[in-house]
Amino acid sequence: MAQSIEDNPASMASLKRVLQGLNAHRFVAIGAVLSLLLLTAATAVTPQIFRWGIDQGIAAKNFTVVWESAALMVIAAIARGLFNFGQTFWSESTSQGLAYDLRNQIFTKIETLSFSYHDRAQTSQLITRATSDIEQIRSFIGTSLIQVIGAVVTLITIATILLIMNWQLALITLTSVPIAAWLLARFFSRNGSVFQRVQQQLGDLNAVLQENLLGVRVVKAFVRESQEEARYTALNNELVAVSMKTLHAIRNTFPLIFLLSNLITIAVIGYGGAQVINRQFSIGELVAFNSYLLFILQPILLLGFAAPAIAQAAASAQRVYEVLDSEIEIRDRPRAIPFEKCGGRVTFENVSFRYPGATVEALKNVSFETKPNELIAILGMTGSGKSTIVNLLPRFYDPTRGAVRIDGHDVRDFTLMSLRSRIGVVFQETTLFSGTLRENIAYAKSEASIAEIIEAAKTAQIHDFIAGLPDGYETIVGERGVGLSGGQKQRIAIARTLLTDYRILILDDSTSAVDAKTAAQIQDALDHLMHQKTCTAFVIAQRITTVRNADRILLMDQGLLVAQGTHEELMHTSPLYSAILESQVKRA
Repeated sequence: MAQSIEDNPASMASLKRVLQGLNAHRFVAIGAVLSLLLLTAATAVTPQIFRWGIDQGIAAKNFTVVWESAALMVIAAIARGLFNFGQTFWSESTSQGLAYDLRNQIFTKIETLSFSYHDRAQTSQLITRATSDIEQIRSFIGTSLIQVIGAVVTLITIATILLIMNWQLALITLTSVPIAAWLLARFFSRNGSVFQRVQQQLGDLNAVLQENLLGVRVVKAFVRESQEEARYTALNNELVAVSMKTLHAIRNTFPLIFLLSNLITIAVIGYGGAQVINRQFSIGELVAFNSYLLFILQPILLLGFAAPAIAQAAASAQRVYEVLDSEIEIRDRPRAIPFEKCGGRVTFENVSFRYPGATVEALKNVSFETKPNELIAILGMTGSGKSTIVNLLPRFYDPTRGAVRIDGHDVRDFTLMSLRSRIGVVFQETTLFSGTLRENIAYAKSEASIAEIIEAAKTAQIHDFIAGLPDGYETIVGERGVGLSGGQKQRIAIARTLLTDYRILILDDSTSAVDAKTAAQIQDALDHLMHQKTCTAFVIAQRITTVRNADRILLMDQGLLVAQGTHEELMHTSPLYSAILESQVKRA
């Protein structure tokens, strides 16, 4: 049996945290509650105006009272309209403010979460939590919450008035409250987790959509359109099926509440009518009582209609706070120091590392030390651990065992911001952002002058291409760099990194998408730049020809550092290096 939100402490705790977030918008929320209270008062007084108009005006044939009661009803109607508008406006303002806060919080958290979290998390699920789940919470705050508060206030107010008017009829009417409450409790107990499955299913559907948007070229190249359509349709059908379960749950509960309201109405008309005939109750009082009957049943129905929204909001809040409460594994240590000067001595001391969820270690007891101003090349077959080594240097991950040091300081002793701002990285996978080419190159240094941007572009061998475009550096980049070749995107990424204030430079197979001639030109320019600006540089490459001039080459194999030395030294001492070189010469 599905758990209700009452039976799910995590959902209830998350919903309470959402309500605590209203404290930041308390003045706007107070405005909504005051408008609600005034609306309830205007609503409660209206039937009494009816009673007075009928008993003292129509029954007594007093036209003055009739006109006065009519005027008062107009005033009450205007007041209800104004207070209802105020309630809606202020509650919507409150919900929008809270949603604004949550969107900022979850985006900030996603930006600060470690690489290991993003390795495990589905991007589509994060998008769903930052959009659909927060919208569910906003809808709950803006609509359902004020409905619940209004329903409770109205129920108490009207019940008090009914007991004062006619306690016998009031008891008949109020029997509907516990029965309706029991029906709603049963609704929650049987269907609480269905609403959470709706959001989970929506995230799965978004995952397929995102994969197809990102991989549309692969889909078309392998003629898999029909299979992908079938996969999306199947998940869409599952989403519809889960959504229909929520409708079935509502169908099985709310008709009973409507039947209950009709039965109570019949009982009140019958018993009250008998009292009017026996002159124990006036006709005006019966009309007023019947009007209150509608007002007391309405809160019960509003609570019923709010129940699905509450369940959905609780499930969504739990999903949002799962992200906000996620541990940031890579963070500043207490009393971390800024990384300002770089002597160039990088040390790996018996470093081992295992990716989260992996069964084998990516690095196994790797140890080496660089000298100042060295150009270090890291070579090895795919999956040998090359990229893992350089990922530990800016603390994208922390070692499982051992230590990574710069000039004798453990990198974990530096503040993350200062460490990463002094380490320039060109990733193997190039990512460009929407905007102009100039903005992409100046991504990490937005205040850079056009002269600085051009200098970095020239070093990356991309200036001539950009200068030949109609809009030059103001050319708009397509989404994810669509419209540019892989080599062009790679060179823009190199220019972007060269523009930063780096002291250690990491090039992770950054020339793999360019031809050999361009790669050699880039390497020559980088060699000159490295000796001017860097204290140490790491270059990861598949081709030996691009790293043969390195001061030292680290040869990796299955997570082990199996050899190190210059090109000439490794040719004579490492069978694996010789085998790689021979295979590349044969392919060439």
